Formats: sequence, C-alpha cells, structure tokens
Amino acid sequence: MLYKFIICFIAGIGAGLGTGFAGMSAAAVISPVLITFLGVEPYTAVGIALASDVLASAVSTYTYGKNKNLDIKNGIVMMIFVLLFTLVGSYTSSLVPSNTMGNFSVIMTFILGIKFIVKPITEPKARLENATAKQKIIRSALCGMMVGFICGFVGAGGGMMMLFVLTTVLGYELKTAVGTSVFVMTFTAFTGALSHFAIGGAPDWPVLIFCVLSTLIWARIAAVLANKASPKTLNRATGIILVILGASIFIVNLIK
Repeated sequence: MLYKFIICFIAGIGAGLGTGFAGMSAAAVISPVLITFLGVEPYTAVGIALASDVLASAVSTYTYGKNKNLDIKNGIVMMIFVLLFTLVGSYTSSLVPSNTMGNFSVIMTFILGIKFIVKPITEPKARLENATAKQKIIRSALCGMMVGFICGFVGAGGGMMMLFVLTTVLGYELKTAVGTSVFVMTFTAFTGALSHFAIGGAPDWPVLIFCVLSTLIWARIAAVLANKASPKTLNRATGIILVILGASIFIVNLIK
C-alpha cells in the first residue's frame, strides 16, 4: 500500500503541475506511470487518469476564473465540438490503422515546451483582439472540431492540442489559454472517466483516491502560482515543466 501511495503521489505531482501550469491532461502523465510501475490494466489506467483530471481541472478553472483569465463563452462552444468530434475521431480510428501516431502527445508536449521557453506569449495576438464575437465563436467551433477529432483518432493529447490552438491559432495569451483549456478539460475528462468505468468496471480504489488527491493538491498549487507570475515568467516555467514532462513520459514509455 505504501508503494502504491508513493507511485500515485509522484504521478500526481507531474499531472497536477502539468494541469495547473499548462492545462495538460493528467492522462498523459498518470497512465504510463500506473501501467509501468503498478501494472494497472491500460484501459483502467486511462480511466483513473481522467478521473484525476476532473477535480484538478475544476479547481484550476476556479483559480483562473477568479483571476479573470478564462473565456467561458468561447470555451463552451469549443467544449461542445470537442466532445462531438472526439466520437467522430474515435470511430474513424477504429477503421484506419494509426500506430504511427502513438507518440503524438509526447511530441506535442516537448515542442510546446520549447516554444514557450524560446518565444514567450505575453499578450493576445491581433487576430483575437480584432475578431468580432461571431468570428470568435466560429473559430472556436472549428478548433473544437480539429482538437476533438485528433484526440478521438489518436487517443491522447487533448490538453496539449487545446493549448496549441488557443495560443497559436486563436491568439490567446498563455494565462487565458490555460484557464479556458482546463475549463474544457473538466467536462471532457468527466465524460471520459464515466465511460471508462462504465465499460471497464470499477478501478483499484486506493490507486484512484491517491491519484485524485495528489493531482488535485498540485494542480491547485500550480494554478495559484501561475496566476501570480508575470507572463514571461509563466511562459518559461510552463515551457520547462512541459519539456521535463515530455522527456519523462518518453522515458517511462521506453521502460514500459
């Protein structure tokens, strides 16, 4: 039991920091750790990771919203299309082999980390500031379709894909991008966790509880620190965390 607690606590640190600082899905960290070091069945491990994501993303959303770094209106539009097109992508992936995209989430995490370190995003881009409300909604819907389809097809990378489109495609500055990302992830993770447990059965309860609590605590700490940091400092801190997490996940996958 002590060994389980230590592994889950360490996994929760990585997942919580990734969620609070970068809106990263806990599944990218917790799943490979549980599979490799505790021998948890992969489908169940993803369900536990998604369940850990729910409260961590919710508390991060509250913190970012409290500091006015959250776009709820466009976030809801994106969330609806992410959920719909995740189903479309999932169905498509069952028809088309996609083994070559297995490390998509890890690569995206690493590249985004380097981008934030080298080229910080400190303010909204002109395309966001000059867009009308209608244009923002249409763009959010289109990006939601893209993110949802890719996540459903590949099976990973939701948080990283949302952070990428929010900062690079839609033009959000980093804090609002992360706040909006964790808002969307709260609902997508909840839906995913319910479906996993409904299909795969009850998880290992101690592992679930340890992971949820550890991820929640560290996500809260990370979100508070992120909202107090200057934009440039937050970019670099987020970049460093993403690079470390990307490299760590790659190593864990090699061990697996």
